[in-house]
Amino acid sequence: MADEKQLKTVATVVYALQAAGFFLGITWIAAVIVDYVKQDDAAGTWLESHYRWQIRTFWFAAFWVFGAWILIITIIGIPIAWLIFAATSAWLIYRIARGWLRLRDRLPMYA
Repeated sequence: MADEKQLKTVATVVYALQAAGFFLGITWIAAVIVDYVKQDDAAGTWLESHYRWQIRTFWFAAFWVFGAWILIITIIGIPIAWLIFAATSAWLIYRIARGWLRLRDRLPMYA
């Protein structure tokens, strides 16, 4: 089992990868892979909720972005798609910032 300091460092790196995802989209994939690999090591610690938070952030964002792209491809909802992209981006910024701040303060998520 990994020690708490290492798990916190990994969670910090994942938040950084998620933030970098706004500029280098591929880092989102790297972040979620790291989360899945380290999730079992964090089980039973206060950090477990951060890994779950990061994974859920990825999948919910992927769902909304995929839906927006479907609207663009079908050309039936381009203006709606851009609203979805904007709302998803704002939501992502909130999730990354909230998680990162709680991690910094050594607090679990959902509290």
